[in-house]
Amino acid sequence: MNPLPDPSPYASDFTGSGPSIGVVMSHGFTGSPHSMRPWAEYLAAEGYAVRLPLLPGHGTTWQDMATRHWQEWHHAVDAAYLELQAECEFVFAAGLSMGGTLALRIAATRPVAGTVVVNPGLVIDDPRAAVVGILKHVLKSTPAIANDILKPGVDEGAYPRTPVAAAHELKKMYKDTIALLPRISAPLRVFRSVEDHVISVRSVELLKERVTAPVEFSTLENSYHVATLDNDAPEIFRGSAEFIRKTMAGLAGGSAPATPSGTELQDSTHE
Repeated sequence: MNPLPDPSPYASDFTGSGPSIGVVMSHGFTGSPHSMRPWAEYLAAEGYAVRLPLLPGHGTTWQDMATRHWQEWHHAVDAAYLELQAECEFVFAAGLSMGGTLALRIAATRPVAGTVVVNPGLVIDDPRAAVVGILKHVLKSTPAIANDILKPGVDEGAYPRTPVAAAHELKKMYKDTIALLPRISAPLRVFRSVEDHVISVRSVELLKERVTAPVEFSTLENSYHVATLDNDAPEIFRGSAEFIRKTMAGLAGGSAPATPSGTELQDSTHE
């Protein structure tokens, strides 16, 4: 029996006019597409093709997630990107939290038209992260990091426990992604909650330091970490659609997005 809210992936085909546009989306660590579905449905209603996969080890049990590697999460989003690329003239990437990290990886390794991220992660602030590679052998899980949401009565449907082995994978993926950030060349829109109890401002500061592409920042005053289900969700939805339209208007007089340099990815095993 699966007690989680609907964790199934979401997909919608292009129904708009003009050039065909797709958006590949990713949910966050220990979560599922449930946290992103309203955003995905909004973009689909705007006419964009959407792919929102369920990441391996998610939407099942935290014990399952403990057996997965970060490369599996990246490959799931990359496969969804390639599916959209085969169908659409332009593809954008979007994500929440770790899903934002995965969207940034796609932006660094594929010719996206632009990227939208909400409270993206690049740094684990928990001091135990320094020894998580050892800790995972003696501690299987820790209390959940779920439901950091200001809006009352909202459940993101994340796991009740956080697998420590998966946290180690997250740490390795963050380190690998930081090295990729300078490759991002397409415009980037970042939504950041003023109060976030999961990801500190250090991640956004690092993003500012490493990304040289055009970046637009928006502050969310009335939401916590899972802002896609919180009070500012409508602002994120409207803002992302506006960003896509503005980016496409800029591309109308120019060329297609360039392929980032050095796109060959290695299956990093950074500790």
